[in-house]
Amino acid sequence: MNNKKLSRLLEPNLKLYFLCLALFAAAAVPVSPVLAAAEAAATVILYFYFSKSNQKRRQNVLQYIDSVTGSVDTASKSTLINSPLPIMVFRPDTGEVIWSNEDFLQLAGVREHLFEMKVEDAVPAFPVQWLLEGKQECPERVLMNNRRFRVYGSLVRAKGRGGEQNLVATTYWVDTTDDDLLRETYTATRPVLALLMVDNYEDLMKACADTARSAVLAQIDEKLNNWAAAGDGLLLKTERDRYLFLFEEQYYDHFAAEKFSVLDAIRDIKVGEGVHPTLSIGIGKDADSIPELYKNANLSMEMALSRGGDQAVVRGRVDFAFYGGRAKTTEKRTKVKSRVMANALSELVADATEIYVMGHSFADMDAVGAAVGICCAARRQGKRAQIVIDLEHNASEAVLKKLRAMPEYADVFISGSDAFLKMRPGALLVVVDTNRPDMVENPQLLESCNRVAVIDHHRRAAKYIENAAFSFHEPYASSASELVTELLQYMVEPTDLLREEAEALLAGIVLDTKHFSLRTGGRTFEAAAFLRRAGADTADVQRLFQNDLSDMVSRYDIIRRAELYREDIALAVVPQDGVERVTAAQAADELLTLKGVKASFVLYRSGEDVLMSARSLGEINVQVILEALGGGGNSSTAGGRVAGSDVLAVRSRLTDAIDAYFEK
Repeated sequence: MNNKKLSRLLEPNLKLYFLCLALFAAAAVPVSPVLAAAEAAATVILYFYFSKSNQKRRQNVLQYIDSVTGSVDTASKSTLINSPLPIMVFRPDTGEVIWSNEDFLQLAGVREHLFEMKVEDAVPAFPVQWLLEGKQECPERVLMNNRRFRVYGSLVRAKGRGGEQNLVATTYWVDTTDDDLLRETYTATRPVLALLMVDNYEDLMKACADTARSAVLAQIDEKLNNWAAAGDGLLLKTERDRYLFLFEEQYYDHFAAEKFSVLDAIRDIKVGEGVHPTLSIGIGKDADSIPELYKNANLSMEMALSRGGDQAVVRGRVDFAFYGGRAKTTEKRTKVKSRVMANALSELVADATEIYVMGHSFADMDAVGAAVGICCAARRQGKRAQIVIDLEHNASEAVLKKLRAMPEYADVFISGSDAFLKMRPGALLVVVDTNRPDMVENPQLLESCNRVAVIDHHRRAAKYIENAAFSFHEPYASSASELVTELLQYMVEPTDLLREEAEALLAGIVLDTKHFSLRTGGRTFEAAAFLRRAGADTADVQRLFQNDLSDMVSRYDIIRRAELYREDIALAVVPQDGVERVTAAQAADELLTLKGVKASFVLYRSGEDVLMSARSLGEINVQVILEALGGGGNSSTAGGRVAGSDVLAVRSRLTDAIDAYFEK
């Protein structure tokens, strides 16, 4: 059969030509029998000549193919036997060793051949599943006689003695012991740089008597030195409240495993009545140079302070890791900083060709109130600002309806797509009430704008808006509306603020403080007093929070499903779709009114996603808990979304995150 195929490939199709010659000879018979006989004889001679020539050519080709394949087989066998790499051939189904070369015998410590031996006898715990899965390299290093090997292999089917098909594996062993040791040594000795800062140094000095200050500082230094001794590194005090700690990466796992216990050790130092020092740690690791390490450590320190301090933040090559941060934050803002920020924002507004204000998606009253305040500041400087918002999907219908009825806000509100098409070079985008680029109303608009200002009070997440031209980020503030109100006190006169604008700002403060019951400081009431002087009517603000009967029924249906977890956490799970975000948030707020409840969580379905709304009285940091599920917020108010999941599955993940929070 193969010869016939080869003949078709090698022999030219000459039958048609000989048939034509025979026809010519037959046609010449009537004309000249002699000529016809000569043509017939020539045709027969040519036919036999070409037949014999083709046969000889075919034999030559077959001989050449045989010689080539024979050489290949010989070369293959020679390569297998004389390979510089250790080789072992075995049957993966039975583990029976078929053959191995001398190099492998030396590695295995066996003097004789491994015939009739099992693979596990030569190489204990050798995995074979990767070969059966069609992989060409073992995913893990293989340990044999205290040496580590990278193993390559292939799987073929071979005929057995009885004609059955058997699987045969050929493995090639590469010794990587020295390379792995060198790599591990390099990784273990890479430098890690940490910056340490006493958060409330000024408060400590004020709370201490003059004679006790040196003793308190000595206690802080002693605890830091005792903690750093485990790292066998270099701890230097660079300023009165700042330290630099340089150590090797092999000690980092120890500090991470103990959750940076120095945070608790420093906090245990008692200075005065209710005053304790707190520490922030910013760590840079996995960098290629010392300057890059220092840059990452600075980023980590900035992240730690923007999240409230009293925590350790580690900046790796691509992301952040957080430790601690469960203590209640204290207010650290000053009026000087607010005035400086107000001047900086005024300069940005004056230089901008266009001004857009954007909050987070599904904007609430705090986002709308802060955006309205920026519009007032722009109007004071003769500029027109537009608010980017989805008028169909938001949580502030009442205040938007009131604003849209005003002539000053007739064409202020614009969709994200329209703003994206309309934006020109030199435009200023002010982002309020969020610092996460994936949470804004229109991420494309954020990416296309070169000048961005951020005003936010939420704890900074791992993904935040970087390289902002202006950043007024204060996690100690109650709301974004409070921050904007502080800026307005240095940018406008009370008479410049319209009554409806003042009420929108006050509504944002009331929403995030739960009617001035949570996260309120002296600055919160100062901002509310400024808005009251600007004409805000507290009764009108209260009407903005009124709900209809159906919303109230839905809210109490959620509350009815609540159950207690760990005795002081209310957890409500709504498996069906159709719950409004505002209703779920209000239900979470109302669950906090139950006796003994310190935190509340509401889980509900929204299409293919599961949304979460969390509230706390301040003792439990719900932002840290929901951060493990991709959420965010601040210590007393947080939320999140889990895409493409089931409500019960998210509930299980949430309870695991709560348990992990208390274990820390």
